[in-house]
Amino acid sequence: MSYLRVSIIALLILALAGCAETPVIKPPKPLTPAIPAPAKGGTYHKVIKGETLWRIAKDNGVDLEALVEANGLTSAGNIKVGQNILIPGKPGRPVTNVTPLAVYSKEDFIWPVKGRVFSSFGEKRGSTPNKGVDIQARGGTIVVASRSGRVIFSEDKVRGFGKTVIIDHGDGIQTVYSHNSEILVKIGEDVRQGHPVAKVGSGGRENFPYLHFEIRKRHKPQNPFYYLS
Repeated sequence: MSYLRVSIIALLILALAGCAETPVIKPPKPLTPAIPAPAKGGTYHKVIKGETLWRIAKDNGVDLEALVEANGLTSAGNIKVGQNILIPGKPGRPVTNVTPLAVYSKEDFIWPVKGRVFSSFGEKRGSTPNKGVDIQARGGTIVVASRSGRVIFSEDKVRGFGKTVIIDHGDGIQTVYSHNSEILVKIGEDVRQGHPVAKVGSGGRENFPYLHFEIRKRHKPQNPFYYLS
């Protein structure tokens, strides 16, 4: 082997060795900006599938109203899976219950009937804002308990609402079912979630059958969309 050829091979080996010692390093990808730390000791909760604002508030020990205000929410449609919800640092006051009724704290709320919501919470009906939601459904459709509880009101002739049922859920929350054609439960009866309580009827301002449904917290009307999944 000639001296020149040996020299060329030696130079190639040294060049490769040099490359091995100094690998090319790509610049790191920029990190995703971190979520700013919440003020006043609050925390963030990431929304998972099926969660409602009411469930998030309850699991984190804060009032629903405080949660809505802290996040500037105007409707339940503002929350999405993966969204970070600010949990205010100041927890809500514990709910006291004087009613001798089991509290079904692990239960969420379900829709009492399937149908088209044609009037939402807060919408004006004449000069009066709607205190619940109005759900159009076929006459005679079974209306079920949105959550387990005890029937505390059952009346055939409530002015403006017709046949009406009210269920107490034991934690300061009640649900109201109105404009029924038939009531299927009695006062004092304990019902489980999904239990038939009435049948959809007609009445009120519309010329078709529908259910008027309300959720009340300490007798104050709430937006049902914050509770229903």
